[in-house]
Amino acid sequence: MSQFTSSRYVVIGAGMHGLSTAYHLAVELRARGVGSGADIVVLDKATPGAGATGIACGVVRNNYFQPAMSELMQACVEVWESDPAAYHYNPVGYIALGPQVQESDLTAVYERHERIGYRSELHLGEPAVHAHMKSLFPDWRAQGVTVCLHERQGGFAFNLESVQGLRDKCLSQGVTIHSYTEVTGFRFGPDDSVTAVETSRGDVLVGEQVVIAPGPWAQRFWSMLGLPARIDIHTPSGDVARDQPMWTYWNLQEGEISVDPLMFATADGGAPPVIHLDTDAPLTTDDGVLVTDELWGIYFKRDRHGVQGGASPLTVDGDVELDPYPATTNVDPSFSVMWCAALSHAMSRFEGCSAKYKHARSGGVGSFTADNFPVFDWLKPNVYGVLDSNHGYKMIGVGREVARVLLGETAPLLTPFRFERFATGDLHPVSNSPYPWS
Repeated sequence: MSQFTSSRYVVIGAGMHGLSTAYHLAVELRARGVGSGADIVVLDKATPGAGATGIACGVVRNNYFQPAMSELMQACVEVWESDPAAYHYNPVGYIALGPQVQESDLTAVYERHERIGYRSELHLGEPAVHAHMKSLFPDWRAQGVTVCLHERQGGFAFNLESVQGLRDKCLSQGVTIHSYTEVTGFRFGPDDSVTAVETSRGDVLVGEQVVIAPGPWAQRFWSMLGLPARIDIHTPSGDVARDQPMWTYWNLQEGEISVDPLMFATADGGAPPVIHLDTDAPLTTDDGVLVTDELWGIYFKRDRHGVQGGASPLTVDGDVELDPYPATTNVDPSFSVMWCAALSHAMSRFEGCSAKYKHARSGGVGSFTADNFPVFDWLKPNVYGVLDSNHGYKMIGVGREVARVLLGETAPLLTPFRFERFATGDLHPVSNSPYPWS
């Protein structure tokens, strides 16, 4: 195929990571006097935000038990806070609530927040937690909750609008974005560097470096680069899990209820924080039908058209062909029953909300790594991978760190996410959360 274009830097993917990398790289090139946004092209098979970024729930939080994730998220929140208007960011805060089994985890998170200067507060014991939540929501009634981590930073952003803000920042720096340009393969030089990116519109010659930020299409690009589909995983204790799949798919469970958004407000009429509730209290529907008596959890926030949120994702067996334009989410039929019952369990204002449930264009399918945490690393001599393992949308600051790496600096915040951790046993600690991303 003939040449389509060429560029010093080729970024694949116009979602959160691709656009953030392109923008911050352009800023760094100009500031250092070694180039500009004109040296960067972004390729996307559709349009900016058409993949996972555009249907993300948009939650921004730092409730991570893993130290590396918490420190990286602090940097990401810093980027969100740097231009909330352009990023359509709502700094309403985030509340994580859990049962006794999660007290030590959330206490450790809070203590780390204190050390790194991230603003949050901790409430311990069922009476203290209940009093704090009742002060915000007089109809709060969740049971079995003994710990509350209230982040005074964090919140949520509107997904497509934030992408448009990043796109505009890229364009203002002279970055070129090629939509409807699907990457179909790579050409390699003698040293295994990528010399050209093959696309549906022709070859893109690579002057220096390639950044791959494919979101849920990570496994496809991993294969294009000839990387192993299965790996051995060495644990910190020295055990080895042999021949494990590098990538698995999870079906995200999200939806919304169509209500007046202002009905979900704090006692003083203010915008409510994002809420994540985990509890082992029995969950029943408003009619008294038992949904589960095991540990369960949901998250929810106020949206433009009502209340939006989700629950723990479901694994997907085998390979999936991902649709960049899902009309709705592929949620389990029982999700709406569980989620609406859980909303009602949390606050009486949501009693009877199941009649107002609707499938939202949210969630979709996520591509997770072998340990459910990102891989940010060089995959070839001149190819850097931003493979977020579905932590992606909130991590707007990763692009800033990647830009520094591309220009020869070290990025300590990204080091814990190198691919070699699976061989060295430097894995991230596991929490007591039912979610694969906590």
